Amino acid sequence: MADGGAPQHGITLERGLVRGNNTVHSLNPARLIEKIIRERIFDSLYWKEQCFGLSAATICDRAAELTYIGGQYGQQRPTPFLCLAFKMIQLQPEREIVEEYLAAEDFKYLRALAAFFIRLTYPAVDVYKLLEPLLSDYRKLRIRNMNGFRLTYMDEFVDALLTEERVCDIALPRLPKRMVLEDTEELDPRESALGSELEDSDEDEEGGEKSESEEEGEEKE
Repeated sequence: MADGGAPQHGITLERGLVRGNNTVHSLNPARLIEKIIRERIFDSLYWKEQCFGLSAATICDRAAELTYIGGQYGQQRPTPFLCLAFKMIQLQPEREIVEEYLAAEDFKYLRALAAFFIRLTYPAVDVYKLLEPLLSDYRKLRIRNMNGFRLTYMDEFVDALLTEERVCDIALPRLPKRMVLEDTEELDPRESALGSELEDSDEDEEGGEKSESEEEGEEKE
């Protein structure tokens, strides 16, 4: 109840906390981002000017304008990427919308934002299933941190999401090792792209050897 009136429905924000029964990893979704970083997000100019009034349908327009990823820069200012990630956490968009963002090949920073959101909020099995295909995306990404700008790549960013404890200055929820999920048969063994290339190479070599043998046989005849 709010001031004796009707109960409030949906998401109500009180300095970032999400009210209601929705939890992520048994936490209030907002607590996926440390409190001190949340406070810096709320105080940032980008949050006040660019994130006000955004919905799950319109946040993609802001994300499409991103030109780099990252956590904090300068005097611990949050990047637009981090502000939009927190806005997505507040909004908790439908799964179909998030996966549309992830599939947006023409907007690599929107894809990176969706990958980051998935790593923060989705169950472990879904994290692996949705993010591992991006390990074959080798496009460049600019990343901004306390030391300035540097280049990284989408596959490196996704690999960090799957293997590191902190990415973009945010502590990631615990993710079981892939092997553990394979042992419990929750995930099928992953076939690496390198393994497939080696198999194709072996087949090509075998095909070449057979052709040479056939040619030698014809010459003898």
